[in-house]
Amino acid sequence: MAQDGGYGYPPPPPQGAGAPPPGADNAHYAWADVLRVDPVYGVARTATPTQQCYDQQVVQQTPSNKGIGTVLGAVVGGVLGSTIGHGRGNTAATVGGAVVGGAVGNSVASGGSSTVSNQTVCQPGTQVSEQRQIIGYDVEYRYHGDVYMSRLSYDPGERLRVRVSVSPAD
Repeated sequence: MAQDGGYGYPPPPPQGAGAPPPGADNAHYAWADVLRVDPVYGVARTATPTQQCYDQQVVQQTPSNKGIGTVLGAVVGGVLGSTIGHGRGNTAATVGGAVVGGAVGNSVASGGSSTVSNQTVCQPGTQVSEQRQIIGYDVEYRYHGDVYMSRLSYDPGERLRVRVSVSPAD
């Protein structure tokens, strides 16, 4: 018998030593043959701000000075009428000149003026466009005689690197 009290067996492992170290999960990498790759499409919508512009005719009215034209015409007509008449006729000529001058001043001032011009008017809007885009790939591949299917974000080509992990079933 040995002095260490053992019977030829190694000492038991320390507590927790039976578990694999972190990161060692019985996995390795291998290559699988790609059988088929199908692109997966999605629709991307894009909203673009726009402006719809058009020309519009604008009429601008200049207000008339009817009251000023009438008064000014009456004053001028009255002055002219007073220079024509004598005596009692002077008063009648002044009144007649004022009435005729007021009427002429009124008709001259009543027209006013209007200007027609084109003005560009713009209204904001939005144009939505749809575009078909590839959002992934459905990949069918064979590893050790078994066929698998996965959706990937890239086209793997003819071969696909796979991660193989083995662990007990129970």
